[in-house]
Amino acid sequence: MILGAAPGRSSTTVAVVRDGVLAWWRAYDGALLPAGDGEGLPALARASAGSLGNGPAEAGLGEVRAACVAVDLDDVRAAPVAAIRVGGPCPPALGPQVTHPRGLATIVRGGHSLTRRPLAPLDAAAVRAFAAGCGLADFAVTATGSPVLADHELAVAELIAAEVPGARITLSYEFGRPGLRERERQAMLNAALRPEAERLADAAASWLEGIPLYFARSGEGLVSAHYFRRYPLICREGATAAALRGAHAPPGPHSGRAVSPGPTGKTEAAPPGPADRGRGSAAVSPGSVAGAGEGGGFPPDVAAALGAALAGPLAEVERIVQARGRAELDRALADARDEALTRVVSAGAAPGSARIGEVTVNPLSYLPDGLYRVRVTAAGTTP
Repeated sequence: MILGAAPGRSSTTVAVVRDGVLAWWRAYDGALLPAGDGEGLPALARASAGSLGNGPAEAGLGEVRAACVAVDLDDVRAAPVAAIRVGGPCPPALGPQVTHPRGLATIVRGGHSLTRRPLAPLDAAAVRAFAAGCGLADFAVTATGSPVLADHELAVAELIAAEVPGARITLSYEFGRPGLRERERQAMLNAALRPEAERLADAAASWLEGIPLYFARSGEGLVSAHYFRRYPLICREGATAAALRGAHAPPGPHSGRAVSPGPTGKTEAAPPGPADRGRGSAAVSPGSVAGAGEGGGFPPDVAAALGAALAGPLAEVERIVQARGRAELDRALADARDEALTRVVSAGAAPGSARIGEVTVNPLSYLPDGLYRVRVTAAGTTP
């Protein structure tokens, strides 16, 4: 049995999936998201934690094996970021663009070409000085040529960690985009989301204590809470994606009826009322498993919780590789597959369930021969 949770501003909708269909749902008062001022889960929601854990059991649905949270991060508070670009000088308009008023950015010498040729030695002294003097804990590092060779980004991360203990560091090569500025923007946005992602993961873990915890990705799939803390950008539109998936899920075994825990602790069925057709909230009758929305879809919050519970762990690797022949390309692809499988296990795939889903290889135009953009997706199942 898999539990899905869709946090709202004043309530949290929970859905339970058994054998691939929605078996039970309920809305709880209280927001799971941390408040804008950094406060944790409201006391009322914390008091519901026991009933959250017991509700499915009381309904005779069995033990919860995993919990999957669907949340959008567009409205969360962004942290100020210290951005470091490793490369050559450029006009200010083409430099790192920080958006937070307390954010800072610098360019230090270093980087590589896409053929792995060093452009300049890494200016380690400049990195140390910036890290020690910026007064920030969230860093985004982008180096020229890092999708091919990430050595300078990794070296900068080591220098930052030595100067700022506990720093949260995002490296652009982990997002795989070939364009420098695109990777840089993604790295900075990921770094800005990490503090709030950590608070959300802590809140969800305290509410869902003792249950393996996952978060819905923006496209498809899930990642573990540990992975979410490090790469929240890939879950930025997790609730939106989960709601689209859940809205098209088949109805449960009690289609057209509402199901809720009865006074005896067993599941009781009742005809759906007008409230069952509204948005999932504390006012909605708990447990609607019918296709209650227009066109047969579920209410939005129920669809988001359901879509998260129906997904499985997924991870992807995107790299630019240089290969002078088929044998070199095959070795590069094997390395990318191994990395993707390692990532999906880190994203929470059950041991033995990790598998390669899709491999795409595209030669890069207008660049030296032998350069390819490689993307590998790996998937797995929850415990």
